[in-house]
Amino acid sequence: MTTLTLDPLASLLARLFDEADASSPATNPDFADLSHDEHARLMRSKTDYTDFYARLKDYPLAVSRETGTLLYMLARSGGARAIVEFGTSFGISTLHLAAALRDNGGGRVITSEFEPSKVVRAQANLAAAGLADLVEIREGDALRTLAADLPETVDLLLLDGAKALYPEILARVEPRLRPGAFVVADNAEYSPDYLAYVRAPENGYLSVPFGGDVELSMRIG
Repeated sequence: MTTLTLDPLASLLARLFDEADASSPATNPDFADLSHDEHARLMRSKTDYTDFYARLKDYPLAVSRETGTLLYMLARSGGARAIVEFGTSFGISTLHLAAALRDNGGGRVITSEFEPSKVVRAQANLAAAGLADLVEIREGDALRTLAADLPETVDLLLLDGAKALYPEILARVEPRLRPGAFVVADNAEYSPDYLAYVRAPENGYLSVPFGGDVELSMRIG
């Protein structure tokens, strides 16, 4: 048994995933009428992302159950002690990462979220799971909050915030990634510049799509 499969975390995650399934931006009139092309444009925009994601502040924007389990497995198998996350939302992915650290014997997740109400929700969920001591949530623009005071060595990076910022966030964390570190990018299809970078062998990664909506990369250089 693991922290992930035992209460209080197991029951909490089951509830949070059920709530995420029942709460979709597609039910919001602001988004239901968006065309596929307009939705993709907003997801990829480097200028409109703050307004776009501010309108999503009441939605969990959670990773899938499968991706959550993948995050736990990667962090456990690599013996992760230092993890950086871009995009906390309600903390579902953060809970999986922190659970892996607990079962690895300790460590720290540094995660960034610019929506204050989501920080409050995430903190409450982490406290309910008994994992708050393993997580540092940095509130504000991740281009600033993740630009300094990172661990000397990072074992895993999760990208799950504004897709247009993936290349810039990676650039901030990349000098700290150890050889063999994993980078997981959710909905990476909305960040073509990011995909081009991690899929080019000369940039020091092995990279493959996973599960249809995730890009899984390993640092080799």
